[in-house]
Amino acid sequence: MNTQVPASSAYTRGASLPGILQQRIVILDGAMGTMIQRYKLGEQDYRGTRFADHPKDLKGNNDLLVLTKPEVISEIHEQYLAAGSDIIETNTFGTTSVAQEDYGLAEYAYEMNVAAAKLARAACDKYSSVDKPRFAAGALGPTPRTASISPDVNDPGARNVDFDTLKAAYYEQAKGLLDGGVDLFLVETIFDTLNAKAAIFALDELMEDTGERLPVIVSGTVTDASGRILSGQTVTAFWHSVRHARPLAIGLNCALGATLMRPYVEELAKVAGDTAISCYPNAGLPNPMSDTGFDETPEVTGRLMRDFAASGFLNIAGGCCGTTPAHIAAIAQNVSAYKPRACGHKFFSELVDA
Repeated sequence: MNTQVPASSAYTRGASLPGILQQRIVILDGAMGTMIQRYKLGEQDYRGTRFADHPKDLKGNNDLLVLTKPEVISEIHEQYLAAGSDIIETNTFGTTSVAQEDYGLAEYAYEMNVAAAKLARAACDKYSSVDKPRFAAGALGPTPRTASISPDVNDPGARNVDFDTLKAAYYEQAKGLLDGGVDLFLVETIFDTLNAKAAIFALDELMEDTGERLPVIVSGTVTDASGRILSGQTVTAFWHSVRHARPLAIGLNCALGATLMRPYVEELAKVAGDTAISCYPNAGLPNPMSDTGFDETPEVTGRLMRDFAASGFLNIAGGCCGTTPAHIAAIAQNVSAYKPRACGHKFFSELVDA
C-alpha cells in the first residue's frame, strides 16, 4: 500500500524534483483541452449559476471551469496521475487578466488561478507516495496578445500590449498559483520571447517579494519547418534569450508532432548543457476524423518518444494537443527503461544541491 504524503511535507514546492530528474525521466501530463472536449460541455456548463447573467458568451473559456465545473478538471487531473504523470499542469493556460479580458472576466483572474492550483494540489496529494511524489506545475500560457509582433499587417510597428502590462498580469497569475499551492512554474507554448521574458521577470519579482524560490520550466513552440518560434528565433537563440532565468528545464511543446519536433529537441539538448530538457509534442498532425482531433495513437506517440529517450535527449516527457491519459501511459512505459539525459552543469547542479 502507498503511504500518502501530506501537503506540508518536503515533497511540496518542488523541493525533490531536481534530484528525481537525475534518477529517471519524469512524466508530464497531456492535453487539458482535448480531454475537456470529451465532456461536450455547453454554454450553461461554462456559466454555472455564478455567471448565468454574464453579458458575453463563455463557452470555450476552459480556464473558467475551475470555478464552474471543478469536478471535471479534478477528474482529468486524476486520470493523468493514474496514467503515470509525475507532474500535472494547472488548468490556467489562459488565466491572465490580459487573456480573460476577451471574456469580460479579467477581475476574476487571481481567483481562478488560486482555484486551479488548489485542484491540482489536491489531486497530487491524493496520488503522491513516499516513492513517487507528484508535482503541481503552475502553467503560464502565452496570452492572445504579443509584445513583439504586430497585430496589423499594414503597420509592423503596431502593438496591442506592452511589457509592463504583461508583467503585471503574469505577476497576478503567478501569485494566485503560488497561493494555491503549486510546486513549480511552467512558462509554456512560447511563440513570442518578449512575452516569455515578461513572465520570467514577473516570477523573479514574485519570488523576491515572497522569499520563496520555486523551480521554473520554460517551453517554447517551433511553429513550422523553419525551426523558429513565431517571433523569429531559432531554438538556439531562444535558449540564449531565456538562459538568464536559470530554469530547471528548457523544452519544446505544441504546434508539431514528435516526428517534426525531433531535430529541434536534438538541437536544444546539445546547446542547453546547463539544464534539463523537456518535450511534450502534439499527437502528430490535426485529423478531424480522429477521436482526439489528431492522427497519432498512443502506441505511435509512445514509440516516437522512446526514440527521443534512447537518443539521450530527455529529462521530462509528456504530451500536448491531442494527447490523452492513454498517450501518457504509453509514453511512460516506453521511456521507463532509459536513463535521463545527464545534467551536470552549473544551473542544474545548483538546484540539486539547494
